[in-house]
Amino acid sequence: MKTRKFKDMSSSNKVFYIFNAILWALVLFITIYPLYLVVISSISNPDLVATGQVTLYPKDISFIGYESVFQNKEIWIGYANSLFYTVVHIVLSVVITLLCAYAMSRKVFPGKKFINLYFVITMFISGGLIPSFLTIRNLGWYNTRWVLIFMGSCSVWNLMVARTYIQTTIPDELYEAAKLDGASHFQYFGKVVLPLSKTIMSVLSIYYGVGTWNDYFNGLVYIKDRNKLPLQTILREILAVISSRAGDAMLTEEMAQQSMEETMRIANSAKYCTIVIATVPIVLLYILLQKHFEKGVMIGSLKG
Repeated sequence: MKTRKFKDMSSSNKVFYIFNAILWALVLFITIYPLYLVVISSISNPDLVATGQVTLYPKDISFIGYESVFQNKEIWIGYANSLFYTVVHIVLSVVITLLCAYAMSRKVFPGKKFINLYFVITMFISGGLIPSFLTIRNLGWYNTRWVLIFMGSCSVWNLMVARTYIQTTIPDELYEAAKLDGASHFQYFGKVVLPLSKTIMSVLSIYYGVGTWNDYFNGLVYIKDRNKLPLQTILREILAVISSRAGDAMLTEEMAQQSMEETMRIANSAKYCTIVIATVPIVLLYILLQKHFEKGVMIGSLKG
């Protein structure tokens, strides 16, 4: 269908089109500007940022915040750890979720209602921190990398999304044809379902990747070895240390005024820098998978 040109539209359609364009431009601005402000604030003079003088472009460019953050060598260990955790977690979670989703997408199988109810209940009732901690310890995963890889490896919400995708996108006739050819469920899943599920795999990769990359709490609770800590936990500690130094500088009377002000400047700048450092990989992941992500979300919304 050809798109009508603006000049060929009726007056009412033109008004609606203009209103729609203004509305979405406003939404875009509200969404993008805070991110842009964080980026320019991270490379601007902290004093100008604190006084609200940095709004449209960076002023008096300074990298003092990045210097203070990257001086900690643990940040590179954290980057490597988070990349490892995220990649392995994505692969494991997508495989587990699609296997469960394929089983749940079948019209009939023994215990389907019970299993479906079991999954749904976990969406609303959590086991709690202490039972989770005891379970992890009893499994022997405490202070190991396994805990950060397996935690949350099958989100029920993602399972429902994947199940809906398989039900609405992959025709049942394909399964019937494969069954007539003697294919087992595993053969059908590997040779038919997976090749046709690239879109939902991209969607799940972003969902699981963002969650794993941004997670600091599990590293804080379950990991003692600093060489195994994820980036977010390390960044949180760095920011806490810098802020603590700023607070100590304010409370220490013998601290020189100039030193106190410098510490406060570093602390304020470091806040923006940690946000940028933590966000860049996820932005790159979304850019790489954007095409499939948009297609997957739209298919689920139109046919679900």
